[in-house]
Amino acid sequence: MTKGTVLVTGGVGYIGSHTTVELIQQNYEVIIVDNLSTSQKEILEGIKKITGKKPVFYKVDLKNYNEVKNLLKKHKIDSIIHFAAYKAVGESVEKPLKYYENNILSLINTLKIAEEYKINNFIFSSSCTVYGQPKKLPVTEKTPVIKPNSPYGNTKKIAEEILQDTTEPNKNLNVVSLRYFNPIGAHPSHLIGELPIGVPNNLVPFITQTAYGIRPQLKVFGNDYSTPDGTPIRDYIDIIDLAEAHIKALEYLTTSKNKKNFEVFNIGAGKGYSVLEIIKTFEQVTGQKLNYTFAPRRPGDIEQIWADATKANTVLKWKTKRTPAHSLKTAWEWEKHYRTQIVKKSI
Repeated sequence: MTKGTVLVTGGVGYIGSHTTVELIQQNYEVIIVDNLSTSQKEILEGIKKITGKKPVFYKVDLKNYNEVKNLLKKHKIDSIIHFAAYKAVGESVEKPLKYYENNILSLINTLKIAEEYKINNFIFSSSCTVYGQPKKLPVTEKTPVIKPNSPYGNTKKIAEEILQDTTEPNKNLNVVSLRYFNPIGAHPSHLIGELPIGVPNNLVPFITQTAYGIRPQLKVFGNDYSTPDGTPIRDYIDIIDLAEAHIKALEYLTTSKNKKNFEVFNIGAGKGYSVLEIIKTFEQVTGQKLNYTFAPRRPGDIEQIWADATKANTVLKWKTKRTPAHSLKTAWEWEKHYRTQIVKKSI
């Protein structure tokens, strides 16, 4: 018996696809809306191979409210998980209006859908960028939210404000905002993983593409930070651990355990690793020697951040299970599998 129908926006993307797998395996019906601007439709086949079920999929841009509304008339939706957003920090600094238009308008239209169809459970894909460069580490949910260092981060801050304001008059709407730290890794089946279009903006796909020979060299942005080895420090969380957090958050809302209409949770491993530590760990677990060099700091990047995830551990009954070494190994296996499939298709 199904546990309910979940609308997953951006469900063909990295985090959305892995969460979709977990949802299907937990007996939820899934409807995906994605415009495929930063993802590839072939990921749907990977989801089907893992779960035995291909989710309902609509190629639609959430900025087109009427088109989304017309599609959803066909379905009774119980919950929404909203991933759809542009997410490249560096690009957002160069093209802020692109990020404000897409990330904010897509959220507003999704909320309008929720209100019109009386969908009362809403999980939002947020980010630790809302903390900027915190004065004290690790960050808790009580750490002050400030104007982030990038327009991307600021869209997440503004989005959370919109969500909180929307729940004030609409007491039936229950929202959980999950503030992710740095997701890495791939599904252990190696059938889905992080699949950036063009030059990767995230560290791990750049590492795996460099190891595979797709990129000639890995650039480490900044080695003059006030950290032990001079490179930025982040909290890296396995993609499956992150996907499982969404299941816990959904159960939290659907069983009415939430005490407030709007709640936030840090979703991280609770430990920071430097860029160089991640590079060295990758080399150790894969046996691949990376060609890397140092480059100037990247606009919008912060020096260091990691989570205190105690609230998610205790309230959502969620915690990380996988190490960066495990995540980097699955990311490498996914890279090899994906490149092999490309070769097979070209023959």
